[in-house]
Amino acid sequence: MPTFYADEDFPGPLVAILRARGYDILTVQQDGRTGADDPTVLARAAELGRAVLTKNRNDFHRLHSAVPEHSGIITITDDQDRAALADRIHAAVSAYLDLAGVLIRVVKPNPPQVP
Repeated sequence: MPTFYADEDFPGPLVAILRARGYDILTVQQDGRTGADDPTVLARAAELGRAVLTKNRNDFHRLHSAVPEHSGIITITDDQDRAALADRIHAAVSAYLDLAGVLIRVVKPNPPQVP
């Protein structure tokens, strides 16, 4: 099971749900890195061998292109149904044996269309 490094904008309730499901998650706040910029967050996560969890999609997608040697990046589209979002994150990361250098986009599904 991968280990994660959650940046400041990653929802705390989602961290709690993922932890309850057995994931090891260190937050930037717990690591004493509150206020760190995105490149610093990515570098720290790589140093610790942890994949980044973030809602900051645009910046981390650019960082993935600029710095492809990292321990993984998982970006999310926020969803108030935290349990469903945790399920999608779990399914996405479970598809990989190793997240090194991998960018995973976990998006909120479109609502059903009414005919």
